[in-house]
Amino acid sequence: MDSDNDQDAVLPPPTIRNAFSDDTIRIMLATDNHIGYLERDPIRGQDSINTFREILKLAVKHDVDFILLAGDLFHENRPTRDCLYQTMALLREYTLGDRPIQIELLSDPNDGKASGFSFPAVNYEDPNFNIAIPVFSIHGNHDDPQGAGPEGALCALDMLSVSGLINYMGKIDLPLNDSDAQDNGIAIRPVLLRKGNTRLGMYGVGNVKDQRMHFELRSNRVRMFMPRDKDDWFNILLLHQNRQSVPEGMFDDSVDLVVWGHEHDCRIVPESVAGKKYFISQPGSSVATSLADGESIEKHVALLKIQGKEFELTPIPLRTVRPFVLDEVVLSEIAEEENIDLSDRMEITKFLKARVNELIEKANVLWDERNARAVEDGEVELPRMLPIVRLKVDTTGVSEMSNPVRFGQEFQGRLANPRDVLVFHRAKATARRGAKVVVDQPELSIDDPDLTVAEKLSKVRVQTLVREYLAAQELQLLGETGMSDAIETFVDKDDIHAIQTHVSQALKSLMKGVQSNGDEIEEDDLDDIVEKVRERHNQEYIEKRQDGRSSKSKGKTKAKGDESDASADSMLMDIDGAGSDFEEPESDEQPKKKTRAAPKRAAPAKRAPAKGRGKKKVAESDDEDKIEDDDDIEEEAPKPKRTNRAAVLSQTTSKKAPAKKAASGKQATLSFAPSGRTSTRAAASRAARKVAEVVELDSD
Repeated sequence: MDSDNDQDAVLPPPTIRNAFSDDTIRIMLATDNHIGYLERDPIRGQDSINTFREILKLAVKHDVDFILLAGDLFHENRPTRDCLYQTMALLREYTLGDRPIQIELLSDPNDGKASGFSFPAVNYEDPNFNIAIPVFSIHGNHDDPQGAGPEGALCALDMLSVSGLINYMGKIDLPLNDSDAQDNGIAIRPVLLRKGNTRLGMYGVGNVKDQRMHFELRSNRVRMFMPRDKDDWFNILLLHQNRQSVPEGMFDDSVDLVVWGHEHDCRIVPESVAGKKYFISQPGSSVATSLADGESIEKHVALLKIQGKEFELTPIPLRTVRPFVLDEVVLSEIAEEENIDLSDRMEITKFLKARVNELIEKANVLWDERNARAVEDGEVELPRMLPIVRLKVDTTGVSEMSNPVRFGQEFQGRLANPRDVLVFHRAKATARRGAKVVVDQPELSIDDPDLTVAEKLSKVRVQTLVREYLAAQELQLLGETGMSDAIETFVDKDDIHAIQTHVSQALKSLMKGVQSNGDEIEEDDLDDIVEKVRERHNQEYIEKRQDGRSSKSKGKTKAKGDESDASADSMLMDIDGAGSDFEEPESDEQPKKKTRAAPKRAAPAKRAPAKGRGKKKVAESDDEDKIEDDDDIEEEAPKPKRTNRAAVLSQTTSKKAPAKKAASGKQATLSFAPSGRTSTRAAASRAARKVAEVVELDSD
């Protein structure tokens, strides 16, 4: 048997052998557009919207049947009015029109429609709209639903959906209490489409917490509602998750292609999965939001063609993306090669400026080469864009360095990021011989030897582990609960200022509390006073958080400590919170360290379930292809329940034909197998080479 690497090298890219246009579904595939990123930057402010315009133009140029987006359309959960305005204008400009739509909707157009309104969830089924190119999208971690109200959690995609510009799919029902969370996993209902003899099922899963998705997959609680003849359908699964946290080999065997969002590395050429029949395509972001290695790979979208059970994917380079190059220098090594005095700051600065100039020239050459290829293909030449350059500098052994912001001023007008062109770092110092660093090793709840593997997996919660670890470190100034919440916000919401803001506020509050005890404090009493003030502030923080959650659960006004409902994590299940069997033990089972069990997260306000409405009749050209909810879709009759969020494919269905006796078939569930590969930076590099090979072959 060949190894996985040998198998990847041998397997040719999937292709359609005998293409027939009447049976071929053409899809423009993109992820992570991050519209609104750095929108206030005078140079890069319009980059994301310009690239989104290019993607829409490519969809028109290649005459696609629809556009498929895998999350993070917007960079912010609450995009600005200008950002929403431009996005809606572009969608209206390029996706509305009289062009006939050749894909027939076989699933219920009312699944996931706005509760209390009559218009369908799928925009081209609405007679009041002329849709030329439908757009289907799931939400990501940046633009996920948040808030509470009569309609449940909402996001920007909900606004675009009710305006008829986007078809929002992949919204997952969340349980309201612990018992529901234990009994129900993630239910995924498809959008079923047909063109000629090709039938397509699209299964969208908007972003949920990685630990929850991992738990649901491991626990076999992800249910995909599929037609009984599912093997005759081409099935696409859309995800927006951390690829390092979610096993890529644990999806249903009936899936043919997994479109992976959230990861910004462009690995768009389909990759096989060991032991599975499906492929994974990771288009990556269409704009660089972090100056990291993965973002320097050339950005692409893809033209996906599907015919029957065959497909092929053609990468299309994006021309409006700024060239981005990065490099790294180690000054201690360069000093020997270039004969540089590390104590001379001016000499070091001169060397770094020369290296940045080389990177600028390299980026400009890269832009010119891309422009030349496009002109050969008949495209219009674009004016050169200011490049993005990042130089990482290892300053180990150097006592003094110049200010990086002042350094970048010399490159104004030549770089798009002059303020952060340099980033300094030092190698970790080696511990002295014989020196010992004592770190408290807490006994975490998942270390209990009496727990089974399944029970340990169920207890893998980031906030719980962080809180337990911090409790064992004997923090002297900061409260464990507030610090745990700040770390969770930093990880889950990419809020780079969360920890800094919390520490600053906590220390300021601590200083005021200590000063309130008088101007003259004995040194021997200082530790006791600080401890008392810290404990009091920690208790006040817990009470304020508990009051805020209880007020939200009752639908009342927000607590004074909350600035907006954006601070509430609507993707959090009750089992993810501090409640249930995942919370810290109360009473006698608490550790000796003074710790308090975090308050149980209150359930969001309930809302009335959507009323079922009559389904729009589907064309009757082929009766055997009709999908009847009771007979043709293999599923268990779900128990009626109320949720805090409307599902895109609702639990209640309306009948397309006279009621028949319910089928006794069991619900199709996922069968799991261990993943045989992991996502690495090496895989990203291989993906970049694959893209280059495919693009070169396609241009020939």
